[in-house]
Amino acid sequence: MATKTLDDLFYAGLRDLLYAEKKVLKALPRMARGAQAKELKAAFEKHKEQTEGHVERLQLVFDIIDKRAMGKTCPAIDGIIEEGEEILEEFKGTTAIDAGLIGAAQAVEHYEITRYGTLKRWAENLKLPKAAELLDATLKEESKTNEDLTALADAGLNKQAVAA
Repeated sequence: MATKTLDDLFYAGLRDLLYAEKKVLKALPRMARGAQAKELKAAFEKHKEQTEGHVERLQLVFDIIDKRAMGKTCPAIDGIIEEGEEILEEFKGTTAIDAGLIGAAQAVEHYEITRYGTLKRWAENLKLPKAAELLDATLKEESKTNEDLTALADAGLNKQAVAA
């Protein structure tokens, strides 16, 4: 059996994230259409634009390590997105839809935060400072999106779901 290294893990993680980001790009417009609150719709639209940038940054990291940029199926993100689709379906037209969509979006963000944080550390260990910098930029955006979603929930979208 061939010896696997941190380089191999790093590449596999990048492939996983590329797949995940592309799946998220497809899901965000559906989430925006399903949201009732205009500020939540706007948050999903803004994050779609950011996610396009995340894909571009990942492409740059693949270039840095001189590897082909191709995604690898990620059952974790598939499951998280499937849960979001279920919320869209089951809670459509209810006062709870926005709270549910925020929860689904935060599940995606938490997954991405974990993956980007790990890959950033591995890039540092592999002496790939430019890759670490690119991954950190996305990590910060994902963390900010998570904070923004929490703020929307706390500003009243969760309370609306309870009040109905």
